[in-house]
Amino acid sequence: MLSEFVKLKRKTLGLTQERLSEISGVGIRFIRDLEQNKATLRLDKINQVLSVFGCCVGVVQIPKEMDANQIK
Repeated sequence: MLSEFVKLKRKTLGLTQERLSEISGVGIRFIRDLEQNKATLRLDKINQVLSVFGCCVGVVQIPKEMDANQIK
């Protein structure tokens, strides 16, 4: 899950939420919402945060055997 990834990477690097906010250029509330898995977040801001870790959100092909109800 994206929220767990961000939290783990942040802690691995010894960053506080406040410091990650400063480095990535997004607000502290956004970092908190991201780590709490808020359902509606701006993709551009997610990528700003992920860029600190050398990552970004991308398109992934879903196996044909999975239907839309299995994707969460």
